Amino acid sequence: MTPIDLNADLGEGFGHWRLTDDERLLTVVTSANVACGFHAGDAVTMRRVCELAAERGVRIGAQVSYRDLAGFGRRAMDVPPAELAAEVAYQIGALEVFARAAGTRVSYVKPHGALYNRVVHDEEQAGAVVDGVLLADVTLPVLGLPGSRLLELAGKAGLPAVREAFADRGYTEEGTLVPRGRDGAVVTDPEAVVERSVSLARSGVVSSHSGSPVEVRARSLCLHGDTPGAVELARRVRQRLEESGVRVEAFA
Repeated sequence: MTPIDLNADLGEGFGHWRLTDDERLLTVVTSANVACGFHAGDAVTMRRVCELAAERGVRIGAQVSYRDLAGFGRRAMDVPPAELAAEVAYQIGALEVFARAAGTRVSYVKPHGALYNRVVHDEEQAGAVVDGVLLADVTLPVLGLPGSRLLELAGKAGLPAVREAFADRGYTEEGTLVPRGRDGAVVTDPEAVVERSVSLARSGVVSSHSGSPVEVRARSLCLHGDTPGAVELARRVRQRLEESGVRVEAFA
């Protein structure tokens, strides 16, 4: 059975405001998607999360996004490809400084929010993200949705393309995520999230929002850190996975 990585979005604060319980989540996950200042995060937060992750042996990923602090990176934006590529590289470079200071490095890249959803289908924006990653480090894996243009172009560029699944997000029959704001976009029942996690890890299958089975083969499973009870839910997911014979380990 293929091992599964558990990733969570961390460092999603700004100044005195904090959204995620970074310290406790870092005792559960194997990879941390750290906000790089464009949708959330700041220099102090990035440094703190990198130090905590390094202490716990958790891999650090750059969670890059559109420049959208006010909208938390979830608003649709049209950014020229050259500009987006430069901004992706800039975010990776900023996080790399703090990762290296903590004795580790940035191990992968994952888009956030509107950018994540955009690069599923938009070849131009997906290509810009890949170009930005190549500017920063030609060896960095890219984490994204199976079947996305992003992973296709990353693979063509020689970057490791890593498939990701979501236990607490609704899926369409096509294997894409139900857009936020629509019915069925988020799975809120904790037991359902746990069961979906085990199904995704063991069989690569999850129920769509209409109830039909969807194949989602993934190496990493995202656990959102900004939901109520996120830490306890993450612990339940990891415990159930390990009890089900699934090996939990980082992909990078």
